[in-house]
Amino acid sequence: MSTAVETSSDVPAKRVKPNQLALILFTAVALFTLVSGIIPQITKWKSDSEIHRIVFTNIPGPLQIAFYSIIPVLLVWVGIMFANRMKNWERGAPAQRKTTTKNAAQRLKDFRAGVYMQTLLRDAGAGLMHSMIYFGFLGLLAVTTVLEIDHQMPEALKFLHGDVYRAYVAFGDLMGLIFLGGIVWAIGRRYIQRPYRIRIKSKPEHAVILGTFFVIGVSGFGAEMFRIALESQTRDVSYEKWSFVGYPLSMLVDGWSVSALGTWHQWWWIGHVVSFIVFLAILPITMLRHMFTSPINMYLKDKDRPKGAMRPMPNLMETELESFGASVVEDFTWKQLLDLDACTMCGRCTSVCPAHATGKPLDPREIVLKAGEVMAATGTPAVSPPLGTDKEITVTADSLFERITAEELWACTTCKACDEICPVNIEITDKIFDMRRYLSLMESNFPAELGNAYRAMENQGNPWGLNQGERGDWADGIEGVQIVDPGDTLDSEYLYWVGCAGSFDDKNKKVTQAMANLLRRAGIDVAILGPSEMCTGDSARRSGNEYLFQMLAQPNVEMLNGMGVKKIITQCPHCFNTLLNEYPQVGGNYEVIHHTQLLEQLIDSGQLDVSQATLDERITYHDSCYLGRHNDVYVAPRKVVGSIKGVEVIEMQRNGTKGMCCGAGGARMWMEETTGTKVNDERAAEALSTGASRVATACPFCYIMMDDGVKGAGVEDDEVKVADIAIHLVDALEQGEAEFHEGNSPLRNVESTPVAGA
Repeated sequence: MSTAVETSSDVPAKRVKPNQLALILFTAVALFTLVSGIIPQITKWKSDSEIHRIVFTNIPGPLQIAFYSIIPVLLVWVGIMFANRMKNWERGAPAQRKTTTKNAAQRLKDFRAGVYMQTLLRDAGAGLMHSMIYFGFLGLLAVTTVLEIDHQMPEALKFLHGDVYRAYVAFGDLMGLIFLGGIVWAIGRRYIQRPYRIRIKSKPEHAVILGTFFVIGVSGFGAEMFRIALESQTRDVSYEKWSFVGYPLSMLVDGWSVSALGTWHQWWWIGHVVSFIVFLAILPITMLRHMFTSPINMYLKDKDRPKGAMRPMPNLMETELESFGASVVEDFTWKQLLDLDACTMCGRCTSVCPAHATGKPLDPREIVLKAGEVMAATGTPAVSPPLGTDKEITVTADSLFERITAEELWACTTCKACDEICPVNIEITDKIFDMRRYLSLMESNFPAELGNAYRAMENQGNPWGLNQGERGDWADGIEGVQIVDPGDTLDSEYLYWVGCAGSFDDKNKKVTQAMANLLRRAGIDVAILGPSEMCTGDSARRSGNEYLFQMLAQPNVEMLNGMGVKKIITQCPHCFNTLLNEYPQVGGNYEVIHHTQLLEQLIDSGQLDVSQATLDERITYHDSCYLGRHNDVYVAPRKVVGSIKGVEVIEMQRNGTKGMCCGAGGARMWMEETTGTKVNDERAAEALSTGASRVATACPFCYIMMDDGVKGAGVEDDEVKVADIAIHLVDALEQGEAEFHEGNSPLRNVESTPVAGA
């Protein structure tokens, strides 16, 4: 958060704080503006070219003085307001977001993406609209700055004349036209088209911002129009034809008197300047602040932990900490507090949230904005909230729960769709995780049914609450499956981490058996832990119970390390994510591969022969959130499905990075849905709408939820079969082999079906 200043080794290093840098920056711009007004009054330097711009044509001296006095003062005020806001960020806990030689290139790439608005273009229409406003405004700012620089130059150094000037005015009109077009588009989109995500959160401040920008654009062309018409009365300004907007407009008032033209020009100029002053005034106190905060936030995207990992916590069995999780503003990191000021209020997070879409109390944007309200109201000094907060809303303390309810937090499926779609990389899910930690660890404020899962994990080692001695029963009668003793060294290349669902749930035991079948076909013996395998603790951690997570994780890590385990196969994305991304926090570092990734490798290498695999059916694949958005595994499952001869792969409307959650993540698997529509019912309806005869999953929770959703819609297995990819592949192999033995199908290699894009 700060920049070190070199000092002698005997003196403690002094640091320039970010808030001081903000004040220095805006003060420097203010001084430049002030000097820009003073120098020309002293030097009286003028261009001797016939093709140039006469600065302040028809503008009286008092108005010029007012301009060069008000703007610098306002810029200093803007700097102070931003500095106060940045003091708020410094209230947060430390966060490892240092720029290093390792991450510098990626950070610059992320920063460029923010500055160039690349992430906004994920929504082509809205992205183009914002780009027109943003780049149009920057272009106009550049035009003004260049004019000011030329205004300071001696006659010999002035450059805005001749062809340079012609290009200059053409560029200025182009930028103005783009800017104004974007503003008109934005007004129509917000107040006429009114998409849902915008409609539900439109505030008076949005009208003020758009109105100010509209006046800036229109008044700029109006002032240009009358300036050209006025100057044409006294000299040849045919070169202004390069002003392809201003010059034609000036023709409309060509017959007016000099007096009228002068008066109208002054009024348009005043309107333009006043609208810019209003812009500066609202810049730090409205959502416009994201012009500065969003690129910074994107620059700091890179974290010291994997994408799918939660923030680490100290060993709770040994720590002397008295409070856990986040309950007050200061419990968030400074980066999380910067997030709150980087929000553009676009509502994309809300539009993709499965909980919000199905009538739950959660709105991801509201989580950010409400936390921002608390931060702003309790700052020293207090600053404006990130949203035009209703007057009746009051914040009396720095507690996050002043504005955020437990019901909102528990509705989250932790699918990470909000994080994935956010154009400025706000980490919403992290905040929910941290607040859940407080609710679980400090207040025991969690749904009652979740308490049952906690007790089962603590007492039986699995959330189903079943006897650990039964964990390996699925393997009875299956060749090639070896239960290894945790006291022995693992001889196999891979340890197969079956997971609780794959061991105890009837549906998912069939997945485990199918996977064992496929591995045997590939010549790979399976080593499992059986009764020694315990829950990884994913559900405990995602619901905030860090203590229980560590109770489960630490013995697992000790056992795996003692056995010399290096490589692990999982069929549960939640186990995959926890073992790969979070166990390193407690001393467990392993090469972890999901079963769909392994199947892809085995098929590509030819070790698993699928040349006979046949299914003449339509299959749609449901993306697991913890495999996809948490770990960016999208292609492998689709390639496995696409390797089956005769299959038509059809994508659901929401797929890949935009896929919809099944509703079971974030420990929601163990909680009842009593509000709104069930998430799995909505996702199942989307799967059924494709006309697919099979639904493929790659997660045990997704399998359960999608199957329940399909059956809840009155559709049985003989109509639409829901199953893990491993089961579909085994079905295809068995069908193809049966057809071959019946003489209906020749044994031959076939090309894989093209994989749908992730």
